[in-house]
This record gives sequence, C-alpha cells and structure tokens, in this order.
Amino acid sequence: MPVFEYAPAPESRAVVDIAPSYGLFIDGEFGEAVDGKVFKTLSPSSEEVLSEVAQASAEDVDRAVKAARKAFTTWSALPGSERAKYLFRIARIIQERSRELAVLESLDNGKPIRESRDSDLPLVAAHFFYYAGWADKLAHAGYGTDPKPLGVAGQIIPWNFPLLMLAWKIAPALATGNTVVLKPAETTPLSALFFADICRQAGLPKGVVNIITGDGSTGAELVAHPGIDKVAFTGSTEVGKAIARTVAGTKKKVTLELGGKAANIVFDDAPIDQAVEGIIGGIFFNQGHVCCAGSRLLVQESVQDELLDALKRRMGTLRVGDPLDKNTDIGAINSAEQLARIRALADAGEAEGAERWAPQCELPSSGYWFAPTLFTGVTQAHRIAREEIFGPVLSVLTFRTPEEAVAKANNTPYGLSAGIWTEKGSRILWMANKLRAGVVWSNTFNKFDPASPFGGYKESGYGREGGRHGLEAYLDV
Repeated sequence: MPVFEYAPAPESRAVVDIAPSYGLFIDGEFGEAVDGKVFKTLSPSSEEVLSEVAQASAEDVDRAVKAARKAFTTWSALPGSERAKYLFRIARIIQERSRELAVLESLDNGKPIRESRDSDLPLVAAHFFYYAGWADKLAHAGYGTDPKPLGVAGQIIPWNFPLLMLAWKIAPALATGNTVVLKPAETTPLSALFFADICRQAGLPKGVVNIITGDGSTGAELVAHPGIDKVAFTGSTEVGKAIARTVAGTKKKVTLELGGKAANIVFDDAPIDQAVEGIIGGIFFNQGHVCCAGSRLLVQESVQDELLDALKRRMGTLRVGDPLDKNTDIGAINSAEQLARIRALADAGEAEGAERWAPQCELPSSGYWFAPTLFTGVTQAHRIAREEIFGPVLSVLTFRTPEEAVAKANNTPYGLSAGIWTEKGSRILWMANKLRAGVVWSNTFNKFDPASPFGGYKESGYGREGGRHGLEAYLDV
C-alpha cells in the first residue's frame, strides 16, 4: 500500500492579537500589579515569548477579593433569570470568538489546534449554556427551596485545559450568585485574560469576575485570604494537600480535583480496534496532560499480543509537531519543567526493568517535545505504574480474571477515573461497582458533558464539578 504524506495545514496566527503585556483584571479594569512585577509566558512549541504578564502580590489579591466582595451584594441579589442572561451572553461570545480562542490556547498551551478547536472550545461554551439554564431553577436542584450563594470564590486552575477549567469553575459560581477571583496557571495565563475581555464584552457588572495572574505564591495568598468563602482548585495532589492544610479550621468550603493514575481495562471479548482508539485517546490526548488519563493499560493475558500489535501500529501513525497544524495529533509538552519530569520517570521505568517502545518520530528542534511511548513488562512496583507522569507515556500490565483486574486497578492512591472494554453489560456493571473511581467509562474514554458530574476519591480529591452536583459546591447547604 502506498504511504500518503500529509501536507502541512497550519491555522493562521493572524486571527488572534496578543498584546505585548497584560495587567491584572480587578473590578472590571486592567491594571498593573502594585509592585510592578511581571513574568513572561512562552509558547512551548517554539519557546517564543508570547507576552509579559503581571505578577500579583498579596496586596493585589486583597484588592481583587475586596472588589469581588463589593460586587457580591448586588450580583447575588439579582433574580436568577437576570444572572442567566449574562451567562448566555458569555456562552454566545465564546462561540463567536472560538477560532481566536482556540489558536490562543494552542499557542500558549502547546495542545493541537484540532483538540482546542473541536473539544475544548465547544465544551467551554456548553458549560456556560448549561449553568445559565440552572440560574433560575436553583430552588428545584434538590438543595432546599431557597438556596443561598456562599460569597466570594477563590479559584485556581491548571495549565492543561486553561479555558475549559475556567468554565468548570466560573460558570456554576456565577449561576448560583457568587462572585469570583480566579488565578490561572503561570504558564498559561492568556486565555483567562482574554476571558476577562469577554466579561466586559458581555456587560458583566464590575467585580463579579476578577482575574489575577501569578505563580504559586499568588495562589497561596488567595487561598489564605480571610475574605474568601469558597476555594476551588484543580491541579496536583501535592498542592491540593497544602490547600487543605491552609483552610483546615476555617469556614471555607473547598473542592479539590487532583491527580490520577487511571486504569484502562481491556477484556478478551473487547472489540480490539475500538479499544485501541480508546487507549490512544485515553493517554495521548493533550500529550497526556490529563488528570484522568488512562495511563495504566490493564489487558487480559489472552489478547495481550494481539492488542499490543494493533496499538503499536496505531501509535506509528500519530503525528507529533506544530500545534497549529490541523494534522497534528500530539503537540508540545507544556513546559521545560514538565518535560524534565516526564523524562525522569520514563528513565526510571527503563532502569527498573520495564521495556520501552516508541515509534520512529522526528521531533522539532526547538520547544518541548516527547514522543508517544509505551512500557511493557510493567509491574505494580514500578514507579511508572504508581506515580502520575502527566505525559504521553503508557504503562502496560496484564491480568487473568476480573477480580485480578479490579485489584490491580484499585491498587493506587488515586481514584479519579477508569475505563472498561468488554461486550458484556453485566461485567461492565459489576466492574463499575467494584472500581474505586469517580468516573467509569465503558467502551469509551475521556468523554465529558456539562450535565455529568466529575471528581474523584482518595488522593484524587473531593467534591464534584459539573452537572447538578456541581451547584452544591457554591451553595450554602
């Protein structure tokens, strides 16, 4: 069979206008940090400086919280139907500006434009549409006839899905009558700053949404601020534990969506080709920068060879390169720091005796890149089977019985997600009931919907985001 090469199909950068510098968005206006400190945000695919961004200090955090507190009085007093109008406007503007935002997200984050355009942005708009629908129906959500908002929400989001995580946090907070101070990750601040402009475009009252940029010290100041009533965090388990310690003994309500080490479990009766696509999407989507990534493949021994042959063939077709090229499957690793962690854990896998394999892959000379990789001969004692790599690295383990599959899948400190591949509905239900994971997918993986709750157990955090359940975290119930 002839091999057909893909011609480059780059998306134009001209659709997005990135300013040379950005301030903090507080009380409806952009302004410099009090002490004038700034930091640079890079494009991980080229290491190009995209912009300079303000570094918020404790004084800036205080200004933002006070602006949110002042706005809370009037925002929470609005009828739900009025709050809904603002959320609907935001959702429609996101749709109108989706191409611009998708290019921005791929530039700042490194993810393929195909993912930011076809997955992230539609879901971002869908979350605002969904929670706009709830804004005037809170009395029917099951949390009492007159549920009240908490007040000011301090929200900290990660770099893997910057705009989508923003939507997960801000949409339910505003629908329930809270005001927000949000801090994006320091490596991906631009889409949140563009969202601030969307808030102004939608006519959102000043102070309802405030965006402060900075590093971990800014986030720590936000969490510890006495004017915060609710803390919502998505990120690493280590930081989540620090947040839990900070808020312990206070009246702050907290939700934590942390790390994961999901098992993708393939039985001998599973449709192999369909399972391979699910495995590929489960671990290589967004370069593996996914909390619920299917980073542990548990395959029944009798089909191991057949599945691995098919999986390696499919991995050989993945295209790694320019995130703005519409043909790209795997983009750039988000930062030099994250690339170093991925490399260290992959090297540890080899050193501990697992067999490493990756398809022939020419990586770009500049930027942060890692080829799609799988390890066979992995045991539960290997670091690559226990620690969250947060990169395009798959560990393959085997099992013989459903009971063994459950035991191995649950043998982790995490409990965020899992996948089951089998044609037996009874087995799916039995497994789902046994797996200690917040989300269990059957014959698919990484499927999300704003109406469906998401969250984990154990060191994957607590609380739920999305769906009716996501309202509770922002209500005084």
